[in-house]
Amino acid sequence: MKSLTPTSIQIPKVLTIAGSDSGGGAGIQADLKVITALGGYGMSVITAITAQNTLGVIRTQDIDLDVVEAQIDAVFMDIGVDIVKIGMLASPEIVHTVASALKRHGAKRIILDPVLRATSGASLGR
Repeated sequence: MKSLTPTSIQIPKVLTIAGSDSGGGAGIQADLKVITALGGYGMSVITAITAQNTLGVIRTQDIDLDVVEAQIDAVFMDIGVDIVKIGMLASPEIVHTVASALKRHGAKRIILDPVLRATSGASLGR
């Protein structure tokens, strides 16, 4: 008798590239919650750190370009990526770094969800 249980389950590997929201309601934190809830394996590249809560954004700090690139390289070289979701890229330099790295790794399935302002109205880019 054949088993009804699959012998191999494919879990999509999803890389989110975005800012970190200390309040947990947006950015990397929100993306990872959604990826997990939908049955994916979530990985992240943090492009900026925000100090924010439900009242607003207090401060943002971009991550160094070489660190952004190293995060992308680390995930692609070891785990692999099926889908990339892009959120907050706070500067033109970060946009270029991310685009170059994704091109170099041959990323094919990319969801672009640009974030330029927080819900509170605070600017998240320059």
